[in-house]
Amino acid sequence: MDIAIIITYTLALLIIFMYSLAQLNLLFNYLKSRKQADHSPTFDFSKKEEIPYVTVQLPVFNELYVMDRLLDNIAELDYPKDKLEIQVLDDSTDESVTTTAKHIKKLQQTGLDIKHICREDRTGFKAGALKEGLKIAKGEFIAIFDADFLPGKNWLLQTIPYFKVQNIGVVQTRWGHINRDYSMLTKIQAFALDFHFTMEQVGRNYKNHFINFNGTAGVWRKTCIEDAGNWQGDTLTEDLDLSYRAQLKKWQFKYLEEVETPAELPVVISAARSQQFRWNKGAAENFQKLYGKMRRDKTVPFKTKIHSFFHLLNSSMFLLVLLVAVLSVPIMYIKNSNPLFSWYFNVIAFFALSTVIFFFCYWFTFKKIHGKGFWNFMEYIKMFFTFFSIAMGFSVHNSMAVLEGHFGKKSEFIRTPKFNISTLQDSWKGNKYINKNISGNTIIEALLMGYFGFALYSAFKLQDFGLFLFHMMLFLGFGFVFFKSVTSKF
Repeated sequence: MDIAIIITYTLALLIIFMYSLAQLNLLFNYLKSRKQADHSPTFDFSKKEEIPYVTVQLPVFNELYVMDRLLDNIAELDYPKDKLEIQVLDDSTDESVTTTAKHIKKLQQTGLDIKHICREDRTGFKAGALKEGLKIAKGEFIAIFDADFLPGKNWLLQTIPYFKVQNIGVVQTRWGHINRDYSMLTKIQAFALDFHFTMEQVGRNYKNHFINFNGTAGVWRKTCIEDAGNWQGDTLTEDLDLSYRAQLKKWQFKYLEEVETPAELPVVISAARSQQFRWNKGAAENFQKLYGKMRRDKTVPFKTKIHSFFHLLNSSMFLLVLLVAVLSVPIMYIKNSNPLFSWYFNVIAFFALSTVIFFFCYWFTFKKIHGKGFWNFMEYIKMFFTFFSIAMGFSVHNSMAVLEGHFGKKSEFIRTPKFNISTLQDSWKGNKYINKNISGNTIIEALLMGYFGFALYSAFKLQDFGLFLFHMMLFLGFGFVFFKSVTSKF
């Protein structure tokens, strides 16, 4: 049994280390990209004939609290009205359908070309709605925004010009966060998303590795969508699916780090859970759907295949982290009861380098957003360990999602409820979309909090504090997720 535990523990640590090396490579790419000016050809909008027709798609479902904000914001986009169409792809089943229809009529009276498109059959969920709208879209380019996004007035003027290069299929922008400082939950979500939208997206795009359209705050060339096989609803992340299919068809993606598109982060843990579940399960589904095809494609460079392997499997790291966490307690007892393995524990200490690499990578993202300096670095250290603690606390929930994705269990597209929260004074209490059920995963999280509390006790019992910080982070992470999950129901 001891040998089996040690082998499993070591393999998990090894894969996490390999993933950290891939992230380090992306950091090097990111730093190189900042030294290179962008000389991409762009449309000259001073010439009317170069201004293309654009369709803005707004896929929505039961967004009662944010629809007015969304529609008013999109109506302010600075773009020639005779070259702009707006589709509100409304799959709602509540009273928001009526209020949205009234608001759209008011906007239509201003001369805005905006249509309210409602389907009777929600087949394909968001992917189905986008596909339905595409059939009648007038635009050569399709901009997509989820209900919680608030693009700036000049957003189309900042993105559409890059489509002058004929093989550009997608232009994606960086997400911003209008309620970053609302709570610890929003802070750690922003911390994680900033890393993805700064280092990962730029690092991959700079070397022409596959990146993903992030479901919103980006623009597609209509012919690219059609050529890649159109939107498909057989995974929970239709955006990642279509992105990979498009790039396998040799379409190029353009990522604009400097164009920020603000959005609202989930403020209740049940909403964050539903979002995390969809993203993590969808990534696993897409690995099963697409990676084999990519691996067999001889035109895809080997290094791109490696990065895509870790990109599509990044959610599966939660499963490995959970495995390492659970096994770390018996590992501690094996270490102290069997001196024959003392050499082994000296060797696996090397894998602590993974944490150092992650610490190094996340710092470059943090200082890009918040700036350098001693006090910012102190704040970063606090956020880094808080983020990883809470991320590990989510590992049970996310691991379940990953396993469902890999084993092909189908589930409905669960939307992330929006709250119209932008200031500390705003409250989410009374929101009708909050899920008040306590899942079985919450019970497991409570048990794991106790399990790692025992690990902390064991450190004193055995006088072995090598894993004390790790177990403390796990104890606090599972405790945070458990208590937030319970208290948000009341």
